[in-house]
Amino acid sequence: MYRKAGYGVIALASLVLFGCSQEEPVAGSTAPADETAAVSIGPVQPSAALVAVNDPRRPDADRARDELRKPAEVLEFFGIQPGMSVLDLYSGGGYYTEILSYLVGDSGQVVAHNNQPYLQFSKEELAGRFTDGRLENVTRLIAENNELELQPGSLDAVVMILSYHDIYFVDRPNGWDRIDGPKLLSELYSGLKPGGVLGIVDHMAQPGAAAETGTSLHRLDPEIIKKEVISAGFALEAESPVLRNAADDGTRSAFDPEVRGHTDRVVLRFRKPR
Repeated sequence: MYRKAGYGVIALASLVLFGCSQEEPVAGSTAPADETAAVSIGPVQPSAALVAVNDPRRPDADRARDELRKPAEVLEFFGIQPGMSVLDLYSGGGYYTEILSYLVGDSGQVVAHNNQPYLQFSKEELAGRFTDGRLENVTRLIAENNELELQPGSLDAVVMILSYHDIYFVDRPNGWDRIDGPKLLSELYSGLKPGGVLGIVDHMAQPGAAAETGTSLHRLDPEIIKKEVISAGFALEAESPVLRNAADDGTRSAFDPEVRGHTDRVVLRFRKPR
C-alpha cells in the first residue's frame, strides 16, 4: 500500500461488483406491442455507502455530524465500493476513516494518514478510535509534510476531506512546513492504479481569491484546485453540489463559529487516466 520506514507493504486486489437486470412483459398485459409494460422490481436496496454510514458500531459523536457532512452521498459520488484500497489523506480524527472501513469491508483496506500536527489537533477525537481491535482493516500511516511515499499502483482511491487548502498553510512553529503541492499530487498519481479516483472536499473561498486564503481562511477557490490537479495528470470527471451552501459567502475563516460546520464546500471527483 505504501512505502514508509516501520510499515510493511500491503497488496490488495479490488473487488469488482457485477449486477444485472432484466425486464420482461407482465403476464396478461394488454399494452400495444410498441409500448413497454411496467415491471415490478421489488424494494430498492440501500447503497453500500449508506449501509456503512448506518453501521451501529459508529460512535454517536460521529453520527451527530452526518447531517451536515452527508458522507453517504459524498462516498457514493466518489464511487467507493467494497473491496477497494483507499487512502484517507490527512485523516484527522478518523470520521471518514471509520466509515470507509465499514464500506470497503474485510476484502478492502484503508490507510489512515496523518502527520504530527494533525495528530495533536485531533487527539481527543482519535482517543479510542483504533483501540480494542476496532477497524482491523485500517492501517495507520504517520508521514510528515513532503515525506509521503506510496507504493506505485496500489490504491483504488484517495480522499482528501477538507485538507487540500492545507497545501498553502504554513505554521512552522507548530511543525507545519509548507507542502510541495506538485510533489504531493505526483505521489498520489503514482500511488493510484490506472482509473483510480482522487476525491476532494474543501471549504470554498470567493471566486478569484488568492491561494493565500488556504492559510488565512482555510479555504480555496475551487478553480485553483482544479487547475493544479489537472496539471498533475488527472482528469476532472465531475463536481457535486451536495455540500453547497449559498448562505456562506466565503469571506470568513472556516473555523469562525458563525460558519464552522456550515461552510460552502466543493466536492470534486478526479480520475487517473487508464
